[in-house]
Amino acid sequence: MVRAEIITIGDEILYGQILDTNTQWISLELDKIGIKTIRKSSVGDQESEILNILEEAQHRADIVFITGGLGPTKDDLTKKVLANFFGCDMAYHPQALEDVRVFFEKRGRELSDLNRDQALLPTKAQYVQNKQGTAPGMWFEEKETVWVSMAGVPFEMKAMMEDLVLPRVAQHFKTPTIVHKIVKVVGIGESYLSDMIQDWELSLPKHIKLAYLPSLGIVKLRLTGFGDHVVQLNQDIHQEITRVMPLIKPYVFGYEQDELAQVIGQLLIEKGASISVAESCTGGYLSHLFTEISGSSAYFKGAVISYANEVKINSLGVSPTLLEHEGAVSEACIISMANGVREKLHSTLSLATSGIAGPDGGTEEKPVGTVWIALSHEGGVITRKLQLAGTRKQIIHMTALNCLNLVRKFLLNELTQ
Repeated sequence: MVRAEIITIGDEILYGQILDTNTQWISLELDKIGIKTIRKSSVGDQESEILNILEEAQHRADIVFITGGLGPTKDDLTKKVLANFFGCDMAYHPQALEDVRVFFEKRGRELSDLNRDQALLPTKAQYVQNKQGTAPGMWFEEKETVWVSMAGVPFEMKAMMEDLVLPRVAQHFKTPTIVHKIVKVVGIGESYLSDMIQDWELSLPKHIKLAYLPSLGIVKLRLTGFGDHVVQLNQDIHQEITRVMPLIKPYVFGYEQDELAQVIGQLLIEKGASISVAESCTGGYLSHLFTEISGSSAYFKGAVISYANEVKINSLGVSPTLLEHEGAVSEACIISMANGVREKLHSTLSLATSGIAGPDGGTEEKPVGTVWIALSHEGGVITRKLQLAGTRKQIIHMTALNCLNLVRKFLLNELTQ
């Protein structure tokens, strides 16, 4: 298997001033052509540190991708360091110089000496054109390793990779075919899921590997097939998913890029139903999950953010007496909120949330993480009491996720009360 290492250069990355999205994107693209990323590193604008990491990389990887440090200012050291590392001089590259000149000419600007120096490249470098900017890329075949240096600006780097680098890499290396399939599940933890499917997992054929990719409230099962024929790999993975599906079907909500709110939206459209939301502890987050989906106006009626009790009373019709005796975090309150918003916004279904997200506000009777959720429909109201843990943001997120899963199960006729 071809091994790749990715190195990002720049103090701004180490200081946390910018988010490094380049390494993730490059890794995903390499995976598509059967190249395994074995190491990702970030290094600041220090020549000795860059040289050290290059020295280490040549002993680990067959190909090294470098992003950043190619600008025209004094803190951009990548070209000089690479010339030093490969033991060569710097010289103006004719095509690089012409491309930089044309770049500025098209924008009605003169080529300054500083910008002219963008075309200074190590003499051992093969020029890789940057059509989106002035920092040229470089390709080296030295020390039994391929080295590719590209601009750090993401849209420039991506254009260079897609147009020039990836096709060349695919030609240079003979790589295996790799096929991924992701199954997304909700409502079950990673460890419980692992116990449930362990016999199936242990019986997987040798050319198919399983990985658990957990996030807050959702687990992705990634099946990866290795071989020579993409059609056969897809068939093999499909067969394995069919085998495990009877065990996990109640928890599966989608595949690949599917999002839970998107899947629910499609179910609502298919059933000709609409939904509204009354939110207290989630403060609009649940509504956000619905409305960030394009086309959600076809089924999402709206929301009442009833954070204060007076809003629950005045906008949703919750009884002051109920709030006084039961409290806002109670089954009685959540039922009234769900019914109130469904009636007010004339939706087929409605959701409601009320709870204590913390870090303050908990009591012995109702500790932080106590949450009630409800789903109101024509035949009644379904409620759930949750006892969640984590930070305030995590509790809010898990509350919303439980609401979405409640709707999913209801629409699929997997629950009644």
